[in-house]
Amino acid sequence: MSTAPPPTHSPGPARAAALTAAVCLLVAGCSALGGDEDGSAAGAAGGSGGDRMKIVMVTHGGEGDAFWDRVRKGAEAAAAKDGVDLTYAGDADTADQADLVRDAIRDKADGIAVTLAKPQAMKAPVAEAKAAGIPVVGLNSGIDAWRSTGLLEYFGQDESVAGRAVGDKLDDLRAKHALCVIHERGNVALEARCAGVKKTFGGETEMLYVEGTDMKAVGAAVTARLRQDPSIDEVVMNGAAFALTAVEAVDEAGSDAHVATFDLDNDLVAAVKRGDVQFAVDQQPYLQGYLAVDALWLYRTNGNVSGGGVAPVLTGPAFVTRTNADSVAEFAAGGTR
Repeated sequence: MSTAPPPTHSPGPARAAALTAAVCLLVAGCSALGGDEDGSAAGAAGGSGGDRMKIVMVTHGGEGDAFWDRVRKGAEAAAAKDGVDLTYAGDADTADQADLVRDAIRDKADGIAVTLAKPQAMKAPVAEAKAAGIPVVGLNSGIDAWRSTGLLEYFGQDESVAGRAVGDKLDDLRAKHALCVIHERGNVALEARCAGVKKTFGGETEMLYVEGTDMKAVGAAVTARLRQDPSIDEVVMNGAAFALTAVEAVDEAGSDAHVATFDLDNDLVAAVKRGDVQFAVDQQPYLQGYLAVDALWLYRTNGNVSGGGVAPVLTGPAFVTRTNADSVAEFAAGGTR
């Protein structure tokens, strides 16, 4: 789930170039690849003509987004370990994301990892990949839809569980009125988070929908709502960059509200240490990227299926607070947390 504003819709030619231009990680040394569909050595190259295994990761993240940089770093680390060629591409537009998956199918990828921010848009391309004999795993978004979409495995955070945990924590902090800010309408992960908060939080929870592609507009909307209702004492954001904007909005509004957030980066960890942000929920995006690539390699070389194909592999939630932020800061500074 993106933590910074997604880019504006790119035209068809730009989308078509995205996968071609994406960096392939070429790693020295090859694993013993091969293998048929049940993991034997003969078919693991899956149409790559006996060359190195090719894995493609397609996300809904925008270019230069710190959150997705962490996902990509994890994916690249797994590719380096496994000796596979990795192509990473992302597009916030669901139609373009689906087309990137179809590009990977035409390129005869040996495995594809996808996000399901809007699952319905990915059903057809996932089915096309399966028909072509290409295993597809999910990560980050769509935990409630990965099986019905036809994915082999899933790696990520249960956003509803994370939201409910935040609601419980707000009760512990004696909050009374929470504003949960959703920066992309229809994104199933963001909606599930705020719904989870509302389910367990004993106080009042209200949703505020904002345009996440315009950070100034996000700040202005939060400021305006805080001025309208001084009873709001907690602002819950859905990304590190959005949380830092909310801190400024609280100051601008002259509000006494606290800020909490899902997801983190280096700047957000520093804000938690300063006390500007009460806490962050870490879903470990680096781990999501790593596990997705490694799972495809394991499936093609050894027939392994994490979770038995019926249960997701959870990477969160974990709370980062002022008391434990120092233990995370080093990794955040290195771009892996």
